[in-house]
Amino acid sequence: MSNQSRTHYPPKTRNLLMPIEVNQVYGLSEQSWKVLTEVTFPTAKTPEAILMALDYCKARKLDIFKKPVHVVPMWSAALGRNVETVWPSIMEIQTTASRTGVWAGMDRPVWGPDITKSFTGRYKDDNDQWQESSVTVTFPEWVAVTVYRIVSGKRCAFTEEVYWQEAYSTAGGKNSQVPTAMWIKRPKGQLAKCGKAASLRAAFPEECGFAAEEMDGKSIDDINDCSVINGTTSRVDEAVFRDDAIIGTVEPPRVIDLSMISPKVQKAVSELVRRTALAGAWKAAYDYANNKFVGLDLTFAIAELDKASAAAMATSTDAQHPIDSTVMPPMSDPATEALTQARETLGSHR
Repeated sequence: MSNQSRTHYPPKTRNLLMPIEVNQVYGLSEQSWKVLTEVTFPTAKTPEAILMALDYCKARKLDIFKKPVHVVPMWSAALGRNVETVWPSIMEIQTTASRTGVWAGMDRPVWGPDITKSFTGRYKDDNDQWQESSVTVTFPEWVAVTVYRIVSGKRCAFTEEVYWQEAYSTAGGKNSQVPTAMWIKRPKGQLAKCGKAASLRAAFPEECGFAAEEMDGKSIDDINDCSVINGTTSRVDEAVFRDDAIIGTVEPPRVIDLSMISPKVQKAVSELVRRTALAGAWKAAYDYANNKFVGLDLTFAIAELDKASAAAMATSTDAQHPIDSTVMPPMSDPATEALTQARETLGSHR
């Protein structure tokens, strides 16, 4: 066929106008906006949805071009239409768990028996028109994923079971039982993501939330009435580390990403550790930290107290001055003042 006879089609574009905030607030160029609209978020229908994703990534210090979040349309009964929402991907949730410094690994998924079932119903096509469909899918009945977290120096297992028919996304929301194209194409892969998300939520309830893979095809009302899938079982088991012929409970080193701890908290914890080492009141210090901190800040404080108390026990040989493990003893005026400053710093953080 000659070049003259070929039909030339114009390249497809998204035509999503670039808001002025994209450059002023996020420092992105028009070319970067084009990448976001055509490559990173090709299904986003409005600029506002991409702005929400930019806000999320800026707050979490994430590279948006690695697609740590997804734009997910969800049905709103109150509005009578789909609305665009932003949810973290399973990779972002794993990143969140990793940043705590106490994530200790994840086992391979364990699968239930395969089931073959036919689904019939309506779905919306790319033009938002309802179409009738019937499809047969073979899928695992359930998946169980085990996530490990260091709790009080021990490697504990958190296992959740998630069932395919409770987790899969429907192409027509509540108006259909037909799975979306991705759940038809990857019935095990999508369920594995939901299983990971549920177990990470069990192990890190303060840090991890729902994943985009779980919310796709769901209704906003599902969130309000708490019917979004959650694992059906949970258990926490103390794991045993194995090193050649030695079997026993070993406390692995705690690795804390200090970039996730504010300088104010680091300074307050350092002062608390210093004052506690002088007074020898370790139990009081642990109680104080548990009352003042939560989440990763608490993990950091406990880890610092653990290191300092272990060092104190190893170097303490004065039997005439045993460590007081119950209360903080009186200190000299300068010491009291320093401790007060540390408490004020902790209080302002809270």
